[in-house]
Amino acid sequence: MNALFRAVVLSSAAAGLAACATTPPLASQATGSAAESRQVRVVNDDAYIAYVERVARRRGVIVQWVNPPTRRIVAERQ
Repeated sequence: MNALFRAVVLSSAAAGLAACATTPPLASQATGSAAESRQVRVVNDDAYIAYVERVARRRGVIVQWVNPPTRRIVAERQ
């Protein structure tokens, strides 16, 4: 029974690792010259932060941001 259990665990681990090795690359990643000509910056979403804090102040709630909301800005390289 113990040998059978080991065989099942090892074969399932091998199958899981093989599945991860054949995962295709992300389609959303830019490649080649398109990736070189764009820069992506992550900045705080100040408009949303201000909105949430304004609503919270009206309701008497104090907001402390642990992970403030962010947004991505794509800028063309010059």
